[in-house]
Amino acid sequence: MPVPVPQFGTFNYVPETKEELDWAELVTVDLGQLGTPEGKKQQADILISAVREKGFFYVKNFGISQARVDRQFALGKDFYELPLEEKLKYVPQGLDEGQFNGYVPAGRRFIDQELKIKDQIEIYNIPKFNGDFAHNHPAVVADRLAEVEEFARSLHTEVLDPLFVLLAIALELPEDYFTQIHQYQVKSEDHLRYMRYSKYPPEINAKLKNWSYGHTDLGSFTLLFRQPVAALQIKYPSTNEWKWVKPQDATLTVNACDALQFLTAGYVKSTIHRVTVPPKDQQHVDRLGLLYFSRPHNDVKLATIQDSPVLQREGYVQNEFEESGNPVPTMEEWTFAKQKWQRTKAGSVKKDHATATILPGFNEKIHA
Repeated sequence: MPVPVPQFGTFNYVPETKEELDWAELVTVDLGQLGTPEGKKQQADILISAVREKGFFYVKNFGISQARVDRQFALGKDFYELPLEEKLKYVPQGLDEGQFNGYVPAGRRFIDQELKIKDQIEIYNIPKFNGDFAHNHPAVVADRLAEVEEFARSLHTEVLDPLFVLLAIALELPEDYFTQIHQYQVKSEDHLRYMRYSKYPPEINAKLKNWSYGHTDLGSFTLLFRQPVAALQIKYPSTNEWKWVKPQDATLTVNACDALQFLTAGYVKSTIHRVTVPPKDQQHVDRLGLLYFSRPHNDVKLATIQDSPVLQREGYVQNEFEESGNPVPTMEEWTFAKQKWQRTKAGSVKKDHATATILPGFNEKIHA
């Protein structure tokens, strides 16, 4: 008899680690409490405290079922089980120049220069479904593209729009201030990502400090769906300590990114984070991630918001570009400048790359 094939939608999560780790103490934004002005104000206070003090926070009651999330993890798993030669057909032209939609293969960068150990990180990015981007995918994705689109769009309506409303309230701006510059139908470099960190042999893990080095994301908010392989760490801006981020049931993990830091002149912190070597009881499995990267419209200038009474009162009135007298980039200019820096094969832990000038007025920093 033929062996039954599991239907699309099944995904088995590995058990959580039993090791005692130094977990970050993160707050939770409850989107189920936004039905009243009082509820909105309470959750806005929680959000602004989180993005100023820690950068990461949890979100619950976001209206997307676990079954739908599981199906996306299953799709990512199916994609990464394709032969490498098939996946390589979807590498974007101009990858070294900052293009990123499609497949980014592993092994492009050293994560340990001295030992010559390369990364084992694979990425598959799917752009917006708004007519501005071509969609060319392998059959395992193309056959389910309508479901992928529905899922991506729901992240805007169910998660991002409410978070942007709360951020606007916290900054004493009109509630639609940020939703107006993050409309799904307008061109921006948002994307849904399936990401795999393939396991290393134990003898390699024993030599490694991290699987990826400390960095910030370049957009507005990054949404990270729960997966139980502990490896994500954040750097507290107040103490410079690295803390583990614990997977929480029925939540999203969210972090603030560069664009919000520029728009608020540093009032909102772009979160420094990394993926480190998992605990020993989870090192035998691959780490599959499901993420969404939100970014302002391509034509938005990343100048400090001058309409916020909060920023004015607190003295957050100029970002790095403005203080240095250099041109303030648009989101499109910032995206491709930083993506080029991130994607180049020359990228490594070398100091000259880690502290490179992304655009005049902004130099990267070492966050290892």
